[in-house]
Amino acid sequence: MAVKSYKELIVWQKAVDLVIAIYRSSVAFPKEEVYGLRQQLRRAAVSIPSNIAEGQCRTTTKDFLHFLAIARGSLAEVETQVLIAQRLDYFSTEQTIELFNATNEVGRLLSGLINSLATSH
Repeated sequence: MAVKSYKELIVWQKAVDLVIAIYRSSVAFPKEEVYGLRQQLRRAAVSIPSNIAEGQCRTTTKDFLHFLAIARGSLAEVETQVLIAQRLDYFSTEQTIELFNATNEVGRLLSGLINSLATSH
């Protein structure tokens, strides 16, 4: 059965979970980061499920693959920014591990969907 909505995609669901985790984890960032790293991290995280949704609503597989590639790029941004936040002591080791576990899961699911679409295209 074909996917009727992006909301049915596990990768989209897990990406939304990642956004929630990023928002909750970044609440305690220092005040000077309100418009800096915190905002950048949140925007990159939101971009992941947003691009998955937009791509799934496009009419061609090629378009969907393009938006999935953008989502994968945003995921790499999030991973980089989580590492920076951890090195600045904005995230604890436990928070960093939790967030990296979530980014790894989203990354695996994204790669699987990209590979599946690319081979069927």
